[in-house]
Amino acid sequence: MKIKQNIIYLTVTALLLISCGKKETPAEKSETKTEKTEAAHEEGPQTIAALTAEQMKSVGITLGPVEMKELTSTVKANGILRVPNNNKATITSLYGGVIKTLTVQVGSIVKKGQVIATIANPDFIRLQEDYLTTNSRITYAEQEYRRQRELFDNDAGAKKNLQSSDAELRTLRTRKASLLRQLQMMGISPGKVSNSNMRSGLVITAPISGTVSSISAQIGSYVDVSSPVAEIIDNNSIHLDLQVFEKDLPRMKVGQIVHFKLTNNPETEYDAMVYSVGSSFENESKTISVHGTVTGNKAGLIDGMNITGIVSLDKNTTPAVPNEAIVEADGKYYVFVRTDKKAEEHEEAAAEGGEKKEEKGGHAGEQEKTVNFEKVEVVKGTSDMGYTAITPVGQIPPDARVVVKGAFFVNAKLSNSGGHEH
Repeated sequence: MKIKQNIIYLTVTALLLISCGKKETPAEKSETKTEKTEAAHEEGPQTIAALTAEQMKSVGITLGPVEMKELTSTVKANGILRVPNNNKATITSLYGGVIKTLTVQVGSIVKKGQVIATIANPDFIRLQEDYLTTNSRITYAEQEYRRQRELFDNDAGAKKNLQSSDAELRTLRTRKASLLRQLQMMGISPGKVSNSNMRSGLVITAPISGTVSSISAQIGSYVDVSSPVAEIIDNNSIHLDLQVFEKDLPRMKVGQIVHFKLTNNPETEYDAMVYSVGSSFENESKTISVHGTVTGNKAGLIDGMNITGIVSLDKNTTPAVPNEAIVEADGKYYVFVRTDKKAEEHEEAAAEGGEKKEEKGGHAGEQEKTVNFEKVEVVKGTSDMGYTAITPVGQIPPDARVVVKGAFFVNAKLSNSGGHEH
């Protein structure tokens, strides 16, 4: 009896072992494959994008080589427009008086010597009166001196009288010279001063040519030497002061070309040429001033405007692609290179494709052909004339064809597909 129980126990155990050794069901196989596929996809992002010829044509994708271009390296710096102090002028009157006329307004363009304003003061008449009186006294003093000289020569006059007349004549001539100079500074011609032609006012003229930037006086106000009437600035002598950091200072040289734009109007580009490089730091900014003379068009440039300038340095021949061939993603830069590599496919998709081939018997061969592009990281360099120098992080074959137009679309397609081609 005991032997029979042992036989039954062994038989049941054998059946259980056979059951455990059975093959996986199709559902289990599918689940296992999916897990494997997902694990494979998590290993790294896909870098191959596939596009059909129709897609490339519809968005205008164009291919081209990596060219060797002679690009000019540049340094970007901010700055401000300045007019030298010797091209600015504050207009004042040498004599006090009341403003009678103002012939200009803010923005007026004036020439050197042009009348800006006229002022009046009774003292001007007294000055002309003194000049005419001194002239008359000089005539009498000259006659008296000649008479005393004649008497002294004939031993009929005292030497003291001759010396006195000589001193008086010299004093009057000095007084006349002083009055004459004062009249000239007032803008009055001494030769035209007469009893019937005395001027009660004088003119204030522009000391330089330029544009009137401000007017401080008005008609009826009193001005003197310390009271400015107006200010003139010559914007034709405008130059730019660029603030260059210490690390870029060794690359700055006299004669370099600077392309700059106004901060508030970046549409128009202007040119300048470096004529001086500073030798000391500006305040606490740790920058050095680089001065440039504006050349060519100066329309719209005003003293004090903020600008952004690009200083052109030496030219270098380097691999380059058009600017639009480079795309940015996650803080890095990439180009798309045509390749024969295939995008990694899901195992599930491959299996389904095999089943379809069996079912349809060769219809897979009728699918539209695609062109593959590999996403290659690059380091951007100098940009000039629509091209940017690149240094590949990976390797780009010498005869490679890159997407020079439409790279943004290729990158978008790769991103939208989640980095996988199904």
